[in-house]
Amino acid sequence: MATTGLLKKRIESLKAEYDSLRRGKESLLHMIDEAEIPESVYNSNAIENSTLTLKETEKILLEMEVSRDVSVREVFEAKNLARVMTYIRSKSLEMSLTEETILLLHRMLIGSIDDGVAGRFRKTGEYVRVGTHIAPAPEKVEDMMRELLLRESSDLSSYFLDKIASFHLVFETIHPFCDGNGRIGRVLINWQLQRLEFPMIIIRNKEKQSYYRAFREYSHDKKTKTMEHILTSALLESLHKRITYLQGKTIATLSDYARTHKQTAPAVFNAAKRQTIPAFREKGVWKIGE
Repeated sequence: MATTGLLKKRIESLKAEYDSLRRGKESLLHMIDEAEIPESVYNSNAIENSTLTLKETEKILLEMEVSRDVSVREVFEAKNLARVMTYIRSKSLEMSLTEETILLLHRMLIGSIDDGVAGRFRKTGEYVRVGTHIAPAPEKVEDMMRELLLRESSDLSSYFLDKIASFHLVFETIHPFCDGNGRIGRVLINWQLQRLEFPMIIIRNKEKQSYYRAFREYSHDKKTKTMEHILTSALLESLHKRITYLQGKTIATLSDYARTHKQTAPAVFNAAKRQTIPAFREKGVWKIGE
């Protein structure tokens, strides 16, 4: 199911406002992106069942001591993913999405965690399962990835978010790597958005049930609506956040906003989740510009 015309107009309007406001304020946008990395890393790793909290992720990325013993693997998962996110922010406009690019990003992500599988697709005998989904045989991976990339580059008619949603669903269905498929898949969403000069988004661990449902719906019925909705909501939130900062507004928590404007908290928070008001999250807390 394609994104509706009304949503397309909303995104187009916000993108135009974002493009107008950001001229001469690249340093502010860079700061927002940098401040968002720990939150992005935490959420993407948490979806993959990492035990790290957001505070622990922040401390690891700042080379600070963590109060409990955490596995070396989880430390590398946090640091490597942060490095990949920083890399795509600086390189996405220079490099197109190719097989070589995907393998490079995977090598950066899995290097020092499992060097034997880093930077390569699954080989003969390397089967993977996600829940009840058994990924295609390793012998089919290269051809399926080439077909996916060819379809992505040649599709000039689909709406960009529908196209990115479809790419992500197919990529995760192929599950081309022995490890790191989910994290690389979410990195590629942001690579594609950055190529179109949109800000990066966060798919949040708290919403992973909807995220998982999107894959089930695609697996059973080839439906893409749920994934399109997830990406659309995340992009609206990312644009609202950056526009609010670029406008120099005073930022309040949504709870304070509701009290000040004599609105019920449930109504305001529901509007935020639907993105019908320009609210956004920082470290999991809903906020809005005054």
